[in-house]
Amino acid sequence: MAVSVLAIVQARMNSNRLPGKVLKTIQEKPMLWHIVNRLNKVDEIDKVVIATSDLPADDMVYQMAGKYGISCFRGSESDVLQRFHDAAVMVTAKHLIRITGDCPLVDPPTISKLIKFYFKGSYDFCCVACGASVANENNINRFPDGLDAEIFSFKILQEAHNEADTDLQREHVTPFIWKKKNRYISETLYSETGDYSNYRWTVDNQDDFDFIKWVYNKLYPLNNDFTFHDVVELLEKHPDAIINNHLIGQEGYEEFWK
Repeated sequence: MAVSVLAIVQARMNSNRLPGKVLKTIQEKPMLWHIVNRLNKVDEIDKVVIATSDLPADDMVYQMAGKYGISCFRGSESDVLQRFHDAAVMVTAKHLIRITGDCPLVDPPTISKLIKFYFKGSYDFCCVACGASVANENNINRFPDGLDAEIFSFKILQEAHNEADTDLQREHVTPFIWKKKNRYISETLYSETGDYSNYRWTVDNQDDFDFIKWVYNKLYPLNNDFTFHDVVELLEKHPDAIINNHLIGQEGYEEFWK
C-alpha cells in the first residue's frame, strides 16, 4: 500500500570531516536514531526510512536500523539521487521529505508546518529556509543551519532522477529541482520569529558534535520533545556553549549557485 508522506534520511558512515558521525552516541542512542525519533513525532509523516549505501562501511547503519526496527534501504554510494529514488519506489510513496543524517535537531513543529504549507499551496517543491537551497538569497529570515528539510512529489523526484546529469545534481538530490524556477512551482518556509542564521546546528566537525551533545544533555532528560525554540532559549542563557560558530560560512554552499 502506498504511503502519502515518506521521510527519507540520507546517512552514511564515510564522512570526510567526521567519519562515523551518524552513529556517534548522544544520550545513549546513535545520533541517527534521534533524527528518526524526532521525525516520528510529526503526525503528517506516514513512514520514515533511512537510505544508506551498499558499501561494507555502511553495514553498521543497516544493523543499527534493524536493531531499532527502522526501515532501511541500501543503494548507490555516489549516486544519492538514484538511492533516494529507489528508496521511494520501495515504499511506493506519493510525497517525499528529504532529511540528511547530519541534522539531529530537526524540528518536528517546523516539519509539520512545512508539510501543511506544501499541501495548502499545491506546490511542486518546498523547503525550510536554511542550507544550500537559499544560499543565494539575502535579507531573509532563516532557520538555524541544521533544520534543513525539503518536500516534493514522487513525480517531481522521478523527473529529476531521469534528467539530472551532473555529479552535483546526482550527489545532492534536489538542486535539479530547486534551480528550475520556471519549471516547478517552488516556495520557501521562512522563520516567523526572526533570523537565526547565526546558529549552526548541523554536524560536520567535532566541534559541531560536541555542541549538539551538550544541547541534548541539557534538554533531552527534561523533555525529549524539545523544540527549536527550546534550543534558542537555552543558548540565550548559555552563549558561551556555542563553540562551533567559527564554522559558519565554511559549508561550501556557493558551489550550488555557480
